[in-house]
Amino acid sequence: MAVQGTGSRYEEVAVGLIGGESFVRRMVSVARQSSTPGLRVEPAVYRHESEAPQLARQVMERVDVLLFAGPLPYDLTMAKGDLSVPAVFVPPGSAALHAALVRATSAFDPTRISVDSVTEQDVEDCYAEVSLPVQAVRVQPYQEELEPADYLAFHSKLFKAGRTVGAVTTIAGVAESLEADGVPTVLMRPSTQTLRETLRAAILTGSGARLSRSRIAIVIAQVPDSALPTRTSPAQYWYQELKLSLHHELLHDARRMDAIVLPHDQTSFLVITTLGSLRTITGDLETAPFLARVRETLNLDLQVGIGLGRSTLEAENNAYRAVAMAAADTGDLAYLVGSDDLVLKLPAESDAEATAAPVADETRDLETLRMLVQSLDETGDEARLVDAEQVAGILGVTLRTARRTLRGLVDSGLAWPMPATRAARKVGRPPMVYQLLDERLKNSGS
Repeated sequence: MAVQGTGSRYEEVAVGLIGGESFVRRMVSVARQSSTPGLRVEPAVYRHESEAPQLARQVMERVDVLLFAGPLPYDLTMAKGDLSVPAVFVPPGSAALHAALVRATSAFDPTRISVDSVTEQDVEDCYAEVSLPVQAVRVQPYQEELEPADYLAFHSKLFKAGRTVGAVTTIAGVAESLEADGVPTVLMRPSTQTLRETLRAAILTGSGARLSRSRIAIVIAQVPDSALPTRTSPAQYWYQELKLSLHHELLHDARRMDAIVLPHDQTSFLVITTLGSLRTITGDLETAPFLARVRETLNLDLQVGIGLGRSTLEAENNAYRAVAMAAADTGDLAYLVGSDDLVLKLPAESDAEATAAPVADETRDLETLRMLVQSLDETGDEARLVDAEQVAGILGVTLRTARRTLRGLVDSGLAWPMPATRAARKVGRPPMVYQLLDERLKNSGS
């Protein structure tokens, strides 16, 4: 079916909204603000998440894609069997937790609460950013095998034992039961921006599913292990800034293929588009998206996996396979996995010469790190932040060699690339700053 636009005809895209009344009302409001021609929503409101599978099957014959209020109703529905249409859900995240904490502050002490459906790392980062102690906060991360009753028991037991004074939950049914039991409760609601981005992802998924020959393309852009910390702290601000910079660079290319970029987990982003749009930006699948640009701007070697499929689930599964291949390969390549065992290797640039990846000399890199740290100690510099110019001066080498040395330290997991701070920026291209990991010297026994 098509609907008439201003001088054009547009394919109608129908999105089924599965959630509580508050969620459905908010999502309908967001949908009304969407500029997508031909968008239609089919609301299906439940009182408890256990009703989601039945509601989904009632509306799926009238829609192109299902959009669930969160991972719990989505998983409950998927556990009942295959759907005839693709489905997505609104991810819980730190933005929603921030808003919940603001509302919780006026109701109870937010430093003695229980929180469900988010990771402990998200909670630690959120509390660190608002300068609140997190030691007395109890967290139950989302787990597919848990049911609403399990989350309810988690909050209730802690409150009755006097270990918490309130609860923050993402599950409407759990919030209702807790309030009925006299437990002060705040329902964690996704931000409007998150709703808008998830709706856009649903529209892309649904529009692709309408055409039997079209395919969904999902790209996983992953930060390599060598750029990750070996130990955590309450707030790793440098890494948060790196993620923001990476998100910005991904958006630059994503806009050119009308794609949606979503944070996937602590180390990766999800880019959702169609095969047609992907072909446009990759020169008909001749070059990899994002690799060259992110290396040029952030000096970061991404691991990129691309999955194709006739459904979101198939494309996502193929993307996981592809990014695992990219992580295992030492070459400068992205991997694409599609149906019928299709596997393609996409180089960063079409005219790039194939070169063998340099073999890291761990002993040499450790010795280089030790020399740099000793020199910084002599000057009283405890920040362990250096750029190529400093390294060239310390080691007595050219700038080109210093840059190659720093990249070697990154490849060996002895340094992390960091975005340049505003104060460090000069006229022209800003210098790339690296965090030297002197604790690795102790771990190596040097």
